[in-house]
Amino acid sequence: MLRDGAGLRDTVVRPLSAAGAATAQLASGLTTALLALLVLLWLAVTTVTSLVGVGLLMAPALLRALHALAGRERERLGRWGPEVVAPDPSPTRLPPALVDPTTRRELRWLARHATLGLLLGLLGVILPISAVRDTAFPLYWKFMPRDVTATSVGYGNAHSWPDALAVAMLGVGWILIILGLGPGMARLQARPGRLLLAAGPDTDLSLRVAELTATRAAALDAHATELRRIERSLHDGTQNRIVSVTVLLGAARRMVARDPASADELLERAQSAAEQALAELRTVSRSILPPVLADRGLAGALSGLAANCAVPCRIDVDVPERCAASVEATAYFVVAEALTNIAKHSGAEHATVMARSRGRRLLLTVEDDGRGGADEDGGSGLTGIRRRIAAHDGTLSLASPPGGPTTLKVDLPCGA
Repeated sequence: MLRDGAGLRDTVVRPLSAAGAATAQLASGLTTALLALLVLLWLAVTTVTSLVGVGLLMAPALLRALHALAGRERERLGRWGPEVVAPDPSPTRLPPALVDPTTRRELRWLARHATLGLLLGLLGVILPISAVRDTAFPLYWKFMPRDVTATSVGYGNAHSWPDALAVAMLGVGWILIILGLGPGMARLQARPGRLLLAAGPDTDLSLRVAELTATRAAALDAHATELRRIERSLHDGTQNRIVSVTVLLGAARRMVARDPASADELLERAQSAAEQALAELRTVSRSILPPVLADRGLAGALSGLAANCAVPCRIDVDVPERCAASVEATAYFVVAEALTNIAKHSGAEHATVMARSRGRRLLLTVEDDGRGGADEDGGSGLTGIRRRIAAHDGTLSLASPPGGPTTLKVDLPCGA
């Protein structure tokens, strides 16, 4: 049974998931490719008009648009794979830009992405539409006019059931192309950006090193804080309960011969204290790494948090594959802390938790309809959330205008 499940996952689920992610990546690349085409046309107009001097006035704005588009593409590639480290800021004045190596690489990327990237992005959108249209053709071909083209390629007419089934087989062919070539097309579309937009070997990465050093220090601080919290919970709660059990059992042992009724009462108190100690110990163990994550995955764990939340909470999770255990634990604790803050401070009537995996990123959104006014820099809860996220090199954004709603967005790498 396990082998059959693993085989089904390897042969069906993973190719479908990879093809879906590749299609989404190609579609997202189409957006930047269209912008790249516009900037490329702008570059051509500027180059031509520079012969009479007019284009020189447009050069600074063109360079700013080029650098902004390159930064947007770096962010897009980072959402679908490893981070593309940005080089030092490029000049926006024409003389320095002509000799700037980063600007030259961005221009080469612009030409490739506006042509090959645009073509691959169009295929990433057209192929799924054609697959759905042609595969479902037998369901609606009877309602189409007789002289309307049957296939999505603009060729052939269907006048019988065999013709309609032939169109459906063409749709199956589109599906096979998406499954087989989709991931490769996505990698081919992303390759120029990863090669040309990343920081070169001569780039000063001291800022990035300083950022990583800061996040590592924050992770160590968060780890030390967590250890102190666990130590306090064990010392002030569970340990005291166990000491109480020991004292009560000793007193009951001494009294059992001369006053059995009082000894029985002490034993009941000892049993109650032992049960409370066990409950507190379970609470502490779950706060370290909730077993529900291993048993039911992130979706089940978040559903449990929503069920225990004092505010009615809706869960919407679309994470087909498991992330790294540390990432899932971080996502769990981020949502748990956010829901606790909502219940304590927001005055909300409803809350929503959404989790999505896009490429190799885990996106979390926690929203409530409360009074708003939350401060990202204030409160130990949000500070703890920010430190946990920084430890994974993730990002956090908080929108909480007065009067609400409050929206907390978290972007984490899925990890390995």
